[in-house]
Amino acid sequence: MRTRPAISAAALLSGAVLLSASLAACGRAGDGATAQGGGNDNDRGRVWAQSLIWKDCPAPSSLQGGGAAPEPLPDGTRWQCTTMQAPLDWDRPDGETIGIALIRVRTGADAGERIGSLLFNFGGPGVSGVANLPAFASAYEKLRDSYDLVSFDPRGVGNSNGVTCLGAEAMDGMSQQDLTPDDGDDEIKDRLKYQLEYAAACERNSGRMLPHVGTEDAARDMDLMRALLGDDKLHYFGISYGTELGGVYAHLFPHHVGRAVFDGVVDPTLNQLEQVLAQTEGFQLAFTHFAQWCVRTGCALGDSPEQIEALAIELEAELDDDPLPVGDDDQVLTGSRLIDAIVQSLYQETSWPALEVGLQQVVEGNGDTLLKLAQALAARNGDGSYSNQLDAQKAITCADRSDRYAVEQLQEVAPKFEAASPLFGDAMLWGALQCTGWPVPGKAEHPDVRAPGAPPILLVGNTGDPATPYEGAARMAEQLGQGVGVELTYKGEGHGAYNSGNSCVQNKVNAYLLDGRLPAPGTVCEHESLTGK
Repeated sequence: MRTRPAISAAALLSGAVLLSASLAACGRAGDGATAQGGGNDNDRGRVWAQSLIWKDCPAPSSLQGGGAAPEPLPDGTRWQCTTMQAPLDWDRPDGETIGIALIRVRTGADAGERIGSLLFNFGGPGVSGVANLPAFASAYEKLRDSYDLVSFDPRGVGNSNGVTCLGAEAMDGMSQQDLTPDDGDDEIKDRLKYQLEYAAACERNSGRMLPHVGTEDAARDMDLMRALLGDDKLHYFGISYGTELGGVYAHLFPHHVGRAVFDGVVDPTLNQLEQVLAQTEGFQLAFTHFAQWCVRTGCALGDSPEQIEALAIELEAELDDDPLPVGDDDQVLTGSRLIDAIVQSLYQETSWPALEVGLQQVVEGNGDTLLKLAQALAARNGDGSYSNQLDAQKAITCADRSDRYAVEQLQEVAPKFEAASPLFGDAMLWGALQCTGWPVPGKAEHPDVRAPGAPPILLVGNTGDPATPYEGAARMAEQLGQGVGVELTYKGEGHGAYNSGNSCVQNKVNAYLLDGRLPAPGTVCEHESLTGK
């Protein structure tokens, strides 16, 4: 579950609604259900009149991340998959169509207890919902009391006409480059050359899709899903970038919003560079918390957080000059990959012990653990192939955001990034080149999420979140409009809150989604440590 950070070789991965008492539970739609909700949906064009034919799910493709076909749930309920046809260009709704991959698992509730479908987006942008919903299903099992759980690969992602730019060999080579030019003009020229070559490869291999993978396009796809799933309202759980997608949906379709939750909330008021600076500060805060934990529990990396940070900075510089060979397949741990590994481990507090072990191993000349963490961030599959998560992340971000930065602009703000984090600042700063030279112009400086007329939307902000800093929840609430955003605070660690395992957060979110009970204003859930030794 990622949002938009731009770290070295890898640009990462990022409406709860109190409905009126008159909202009736939707009946179960059949396997071949056509659009039933949204007024005259069936009269709006041929895609609105299609039937969704659900079948057992195959194994995820390599673009989705690979692996085995999803196993039935413990009660025997099987996963079902289908492909929905959507317009390639929503401005030409009766023109060429593309396939959008969906997955669901049905509720066991009787028709009278079923609320509808609950649609998940796990962030990125670029994360495959078809692959990730089964992976996280146990965390959301309680919600299946009243909902079919549904997710999808947004357009340009995974099996939904996934954007591809570079092959696996080229991706391996890219991930081993030094993408933080800190040794003069030649490295800066190389960094810009890499970016322009990457953008050209994306246009060459996926140029047809690039103009049509923006968040507004995906939001319109979601409204089509709502109708084809048989729901008058879209019940939604958006995480990280999924909160931005949910906000755009609420802006476009405020009266179609049902019960929805935004977890790990993106700040919609920031341009790309401002967002990256905020994330630099967020990852620095998270690393400080990791280092404090490490000292408190007696690790061998240092006697103070400052010593541990100094060690990480020293290791990055050493690996920048002299990469550490790992394994027998020509892989190396570079300084950029070390930063990627640290970033990956800060997404979940439960990964802190692996980071401690990995850093200690590097001190001893062993890069195995940190390389695996870095490869996870780069979406490298176990067989050496790559999902298209990073390609899709860039394509969606650059379709959405109009910012295009020159080297000189980044050099001007470099002192701000260094002050925000001596460890992450340089890598984050140069990652902001990700849309420079992109072949498609971006839509706007930031998303429009104003949603007057929408019902309340539950926003869950985590005070220790590195990727979507806590302040974003309040700013999303302000942008959604008066009476729409309802905030729940989690004083915790890691990215997002519900999947942290915190019982308070889960109980509050479940009460809203299942029973329509919003938490009282100012509600705070406290951290429950998951990393004691």
